[in-house]
Amino acid sequence: MEKFFKLSENGTSVRTEIVAGLTTFMTMAYIIALNPNLLTGWRAGGDDLWNAVFLATCLASGITSRSA
Repeated sequence: MEKFFKLSENGTSVRTEIVAGLTTFMTMAYIIALNPNLLTGWRAGGDDLWNAVFLATCLASGITSRSA
């Protein structure tokens, strides 16, 4: 992994990258689940709106995410 990712050259370690990846994943999973609830007010019968906000959140997250 060192040769492929050049970890020491970039001043990082395998542990640091794993923790960073897990932290990012957990944060995004939380936001993707929470955002539709906040924006739709979790109204009864508002499944279509909730689904639309969920999809928009997923698309926006994917489009704006990139590797450094």
